[in-house]
Formats: sequence, structure tokens, C-alpha cells
Amino acid sequence: MKVKILRILLWHAVASWTWDAQDETCGICRMAFDGCCPDCKLPGDDCPLIWGACNHAFHLHCILKWVNSQTSQAHCPMCRREWQFKE
Repeated sequence: MKVKILRILLWHAVASWTWDAQDETCGICRMAFDGCCPDCKLPGDDCPLIWGACNHAFHLHCILKWVNSQTSQAHCPMCRREWQFKE
């Protein structure tokens, strides 16, 4: 009995990633979560998503600008609850 051994000579792997958020776009800048905020050039680790205690997600840069622009206590731009970062 003859056994034929096959070798893989060429292999192309393909992968993709997505953020696990309730929405598909940032509620502040309206850019897609699989993209990046207007301040960044490339999506990924340099432009992460941040969730609040209310479970709304935003680009890190967008929510930091939002929180810093509030003259009084910062609120979530979506539900107006007091903004607290999710732990």
C-alpha cells in the first residue's frame, strides 16, 4: 500500500476584527467603530473604544474631548447619565 504525503506550499491567512459595541458608530463623531475617530489616521490600539457605566461606547479621544468640554459635571452624550468609565 502506497501512502501519499501532501505538503502545503502556499497559505494565505485572512482575519478581521470588530468591536463588540451595541452601536456601529460613535455617538459623538458619528464615525464607524471599525474605523477611527477624526483625530486618528489608523484604527486599532491607538484609537480604542471606551465604555461608560451606562454601557454606551465611544472612541477614547471623542469621549475625553466631550468630558473635558463640559463646564459642570460630565454626562453621557447618549443618555445624559453622569459619565463614569466602566470598570
